[in-house]
Amino acid sequence: MLKYRITVIVLLIFFCSSAQKISDKELDKLSLSYAKSSFDEFVDFLSIPNDAHFPKDIKKNIEWCKNAFSKRGFNTKELITGGIPLLLASRSYKNANKTVLVYLQVDGQPVDTTKWFQENPYKANLKQLDETKKWNTIPITLLKGEINPDWRIFARSASDAKGPVIMFLKAMDIMNDFKQEPNFNLKVILDFEEEISSPRLPKAVLDYKDELASDMLVIFDGPRHISNQPTLAYGARGITTLSLEVFGPRAPQHSGHYGNYVPNPALRLSQLLASMMHDDGRVAIPGWYDGIEISEEVKNILKQVPDDEKTIRKKMGIADIDNIANTYQESIQYPSLGILGLRSGWTGTETRTIIPSSAVAEMNIRLVKETDAQRMVNLVKQHIIKQGFHIVENLPTEEERMKYPKIIRFNYNIAYDAFRTDFDTEIGQWLRKAMIRAFGTTPVQIRTGGGSIPISPFVNTLNIPAVIVPTVNKDNNQHSPNENIRVGNYIEGIKTITAILTQKL
Repeated sequence: MLKYRITVIVLLIFFCSSAQKISDKELDKLSLSYAKSSFDEFVDFLSIPNDAHFPKDIKKNIEWCKNAFSKRGFNTKELITGGIPLLLASRSYKNANKTVLVYLQVDGQPVDTTKWFQENPYKANLKQLDETKKWNTIPITLLKGEINPDWRIFARSASDAKGPVIMFLKAMDIMNDFKQEPNFNLKVILDFEEEISSPRLPKAVLDYKDELASDMLVIFDGPRHISNQPTLAYGARGITTLSLEVFGPRAPQHSGHYGNYVPNPALRLSQLLASMMHDDGRVAIPGWYDGIEISEEVKNILKQVPDDEKTIRKKMGIADIDNIANTYQESIQYPSLGILGLRSGWTGTETRTIIPSSAVAEMNIRLVKETDAQRMVNLVKQHIIKQGFHIVENLPTEEERMKYPKIIRFNYNIAYDAFRTDFDTEIGQWLRKAMIRAFGTTPVQIRTGGGSIPISPFVNTLNIPAVIVPTVNKDNNQHSPNENIRVGNYIEGIKTITAILTQKL
């Protein structure tokens, strides 16, 4: 420990005397030492609940971020949206020729404390995997000493996405401590509603177009490739959500008295959903895949991603895949229609012998660049009508109940479109140079990621290219109980962002 402290002090004295270029070897040491110095701040940040359904908690996160970015020399400004604001942090540099906009997400998914293997999902636990593949809690103070990169920090938003926020802040600490100035200005937009589809972001980008003006956008979000190699993703799918509710009797009815007489809405919903899909997983709605052509050139790009299909299936616990394409990378180049959850009646120990009054399905459409969101919604809607349903937006009226045998509530929300940037644009070349300098090898380059992030409003409104720089481990349980971040990924995330900030543009 004493040797480590002496090394850090010597590095600080040497570099802080005057601005010096940080070598690749020193970048490794600095990333580790600054990671160690960051864990208290990281744990504190994680301790603030960040479910966007609770604005009072989000306000605490906003204040925390204001303070943290101000300490690093940024000017901060809340962008008023009519709801939860966005936060813009800006910093200018004297030799800057361009401006880089950085996107960071702060909010997290809701938590179900009964499914977490720790008392409080917002109280970070350090855990180690034992021989039986069980994660055991160890003292978090161990992060002050010699670090095992395979340890994991378990907490909500550890990976998605407070981890990347702290990585960025620590990279800025390195820049400041060693008097490093990029040749570009920095603007950081912090989103506190990403997990509820950033409903106010598109309009905010329009309203604050001048304040957000920049030359390119870098997104520090998401997991690396499954191999855990350094990764760049040049696109992401967009998302639209659908909510369907098939109505049955006005109130649940006794299944003995009225079975064979009152139509069951759960059955009708199941039949409707089944009609939307072929048995092989392809969407059966006509026109769903129109406009999607995967050329041989694109297939060659996709083949460069080092996926092991057998390993992916083994990790997922599946014997086969949907018949959309032959590989994972190719399959996510197409729009998907997914069932997120179903609800009707009661199950388990609460099972009741009734015909339920309604059945609900929550769904989503994952969009690709070639698809138009409204067109896809209309395709689903027309398919439902062809199945004999009368569509309502709210509860059916008494008149509608007596007139139409099949009634369904259909609501949707178009969150944001997909985006995709060509590999050989200026931003791609710049990021690749930084990653190669940091890791000595070309990063895995992904044409389109499977997830969705609200980037298209920036791309379309500001007319700028965007690339995602994922840093966290793929198996991080994001959106699920027991979310975690691998400590080695956290350290390398600081290294990645520092390399980018010190790379000349």
